Amino acid sequence: MKSKFFHSNIIFALIMLMVIIVLFLIPTGFEKEINANGTQAKAEILEVDNSSIHDIGLIKHGTQICKVKIVTGQFKGIQASAFNELLGKLEMDKIFVPGDKALVSIDIKDDKIQFVTLIDHYRINLEILLFGAFILLLILFAGWTGVRALLSFAFTVLMIWKVLIPCFLKGYNPILLSLLLVAALTTVTILLVSGFNLKSYIAIFGSLSGSILTCILAVIFGNSFKVHGAVLAFSESLLYSGYQNLSLTNIFIAGIFIASAGALMDLAMDISAAVYEVTEKKPSITAKEAIKSGLTIGRTVLGTMTTTLLLAYSGGYIALLMVFMSLDTPIVNILNLKYVSGEILNTIVGSFGLVTVAPFTAILAGIFFTRQKKAA
Repeated sequence: MKSKFFHSNIIFALIMLMVIIVLFLIPTGFEKEINANGTQAKAEILEVDNSSIHDIGLIKHGTQICKVKIVTGQFKGIQASAFNELLGKLEMDKIFVPGDKALVSIDIKDDKIQFVTLIDHYRINLEILLFGAFILLLILFAGWTGVRALLSFAFTVLMIWKVLIPCFLKGYNPILLSLLLVAALTTVTILLVSGFNLKSYIAIFGSLSGSILTCILAVIFGNSFKVHGAVLAFSESLLYSGYQNLSLTNIFIAGIFIASAGALMDLAMDISAAVYEVTEKKPSITAKEAIKSGLTIGRTVLGTMTTTLLLAYSGGYIALLMVFMSLDTPIVNILNLKYVSGEILNTIVGSFGLVTVAPFTAILAGIFFTRQKKAA
C-alpha cells in the first residue's frame, strides 16, 4: 500500500514538473521584440559625479554621471560613462557610490556603445544566493516533501506570472479567473504535499469552501465599501501604460481572496491531518467525537491565524500608520480612509473564510475518517 502511495506521488510530481517546464516555456503574449540596438549587462561603478544633482529638501533632482566598467556580456571589460536620472521620488530613485554593482542598459550602434543608462543596483546574485539557501534548507529538513513543496512553489509562481497576470491585462474577468486559479493552486498544492488520499481531499474541499465564501464576501463588501482599486500599489502606472480599460476595483476584490487562499489551505490541511491522526490512534472513536476534536483544534489554530492575516496585511502600511499618529489623526478619520478600509476589508473577509474552513473541515474529516475506519 505504501509502495503504491509512493509511486502515485512520484508520477504526479513528474507530471507537475512537466507542467512547470511547459508553463516556463510558453510566452505570455506581452514579450517585446528583442531590441537589436540595445542590451543589458552588469557593471561596476568606478567613479561618480554628483555635480548635476540638486537637493530640494529630502529629495534629489538631476543626473548622476558615473564611470562604469562592464563586467558581463559582449562589452565585458569596457569602460564607459553611464547616466542615472533622478525623478525626485525616494521610492524610485537610487544613488550609486564607487564599488557598487549595477544593472545597466546599453544602446548600441555599429557594434559600439552609444549610451549607457543605470537601471538599478544589481541584486540578482544575492537573490539567487538567498533562494538557493532556502531550497537547501527546505530539502534538508523536509526531504521528499520539501521537493514537492518546491514544485508547488514553482507552479504557483508560474501560474500567477504566466496565466493570471496576462489574463488580467487582456481584460478577462478578474474575480472568476482568480477563483479558478485559487481552486487549481489549492488542489495541486495539497495533492503534491499530502498525496492522493482522503486526508487531502477533505483539506481541498474544506479550503475551497472558505475561498468561495471569501470570494462572495469580497464581491459584496468590496462594492459596498466603495474602495477604488487605485489603492493597489502602481495601479495608476498601469492605467497610464495604456490599460485604461481594466477594472482596478475588480482586480482589488480578486486580490482579497487570493491573499487569503494560503492561510485557508494551511488551516484546512492542519485540521484534516490532525483528525486523521486522532482516528488512526483511536479507531473506535465516533464521528461526533472526531468532529469535536477537529473543532477544538480549529478554535486553537484560528486564534493565531487571524492575527497572522492582520500582521501580513498591515505590515506594508507601517509608515502610513506612523504618519497618522504623528499628525494626531482622529480614529474615525483613519478607519474611514480608503487605504485603511481596504486593509480592514482584506483582514475581516479573510478571517471570515478561516472561520468557515475550520468547522467545515472538522465535520467532513470526522464523518469520513470514522466511516473509513468502520469500512476497513
